[in-house]
Amino acid sequence: MDRFLPFSLPDGLQLGCATAATQIEGGDRNNSWYAWSQIPGHVRDGSSPFRANQHWTLFEEDLRLMSDMGIKQYRLGIEWSRIEPSEGVFDDESMEHYRSEIIRMQSYGIQPLITLHHFSNPIWFEEKGAFENKSCIPVFRRYSAYVVNHLKDLCTDYVTINEPNVYAVAGYLYAMWPPGKKSFFTYLRVMKYMSLCHLHAYRDIHAVYGTQPVRVGFANHMRVFAPAGKNPLDAAAARFMAYVFQDAITKSMSTGCLSPIFGLGRPLGKGRFYDYIGINYYSRSFIHNFSEISLPGHPKNDLGWDIYPEGLSFLCKKFYQKYHAPIWITENGTCDKEDTFRSAFIYDHLKQIADEELPVERYYHWTFIDNFEWAEGEDAPFGLVSCNFETQERKVRRSGTFYSELIRQRKVTSEMIEKYLRGTSYGNHA
Repeated sequence: MDRFLPFSLPDGLQLGCATAATQIEGGDRNNSWYAWSQIPGHVRDGSSPFRANQHWTLFEEDLRLMSDMGIKQYRLGIEWSRIEPSEGVFDDESMEHYRSEIIRMQSYGIQPLITLHHFSNPIWFEEKGAFENKSCIPVFRRYSAYVVNHLKDLCTDYVTINEPNVYAVAGYLYAMWPPGKKSFFTYLRVMKYMSLCHLHAYRDIHAVYGTQPVRVGFANHMRVFAPAGKNPLDAAAARFMAYVFQDAITKSMSTGCLSPIFGLGRPLGKGRFYDYIGINYYSRSFIHNFSEISLPGHPKNDLGWDIYPEGLSFLCKKFYQKYHAPIWITENGTCDKEDTFRSAFIYDHLKQIADEELPVERYYHWTFIDNFEWAEGEDAPFGLVSCNFETQERKVRRSGTFYSELIRQRKVTSEMIEKYLRGTSYGNHA
């Protein structure tokens, strides 16, 4: 049977792209990731988010390019350190800049999905312990309220917090990200308080909009945790790690009922705290002795992440059965410096969505343009568009052209397979 077959996108599925403010904007030294990048060894290639894609000044060029590609759904972040540069002091000029950008994208027919927190904190908030302390809740609510009140006439869709599990694991278990701590109990405390921040923000945003339409949720990093072999202990470890990493936080943030590892009870009472199921999906983790290992013979991307498209439909089914809401794939993409298999990656994951007939309303490709990829720096390209960071030249990749054609035609045709996919495989990355 042919490796690639034509298929059509489901009628209700909209395709878009996603970025994060700290990773693309440049020009800001007042955030936790800039401070972290100034310590040698924290970012693999020695770069910092101060350069990035200079999107803060070049957003018109990026939006025009996005429009030329036919993209009509765009998930973008707000940089908290620009909005509230010092505690309790808000910068109306920065807020007006975001309004101008959103008005411009809407003039191109592009619909924004606003992310309020995407890994980065203002320096003053980081120095106060960020989400380690209960005091973070009124602080986050104040920031969220300011942003939402300034965007309510323009926007109807929000992500309160992006990947609280990754933020907590990388910053408080593995010390790979700021603040660079290693404490399981602090990790649990951070997850608890981020949950509470989301729960409050969800209710607050709905209160601001009243009877006007608004959709609020969170974007959680979901993985398939699989035992590395037939040992039942590895199977048990895989289930435990899935619970601690993603299942417990999803339950807490969705239902308002804290999972036992975080706390007890329903601090905000009984309710539903999501309007869609947000899934960021990239990879599968093989577990042996409560550790993730790499198994040979499985395709991998440039960062060594396991490529497993079937995991997307597995997770969509799992969380839809639990939470029964429209699914938004808020991130999905791959690191592929030579752009040799990104088109196949997109094809395989979208075909999973098409074949399973699940209520997936949106798919946001990560990412629009190569960016500052956190601890990897500038040398981990996920973009449909390449960026020369020295010259800031943008160029649509072959995979970006494939995605653009897919958006326009709403299907993968035999001609597209011949043009973009024939001979493509992950074989060299196994």
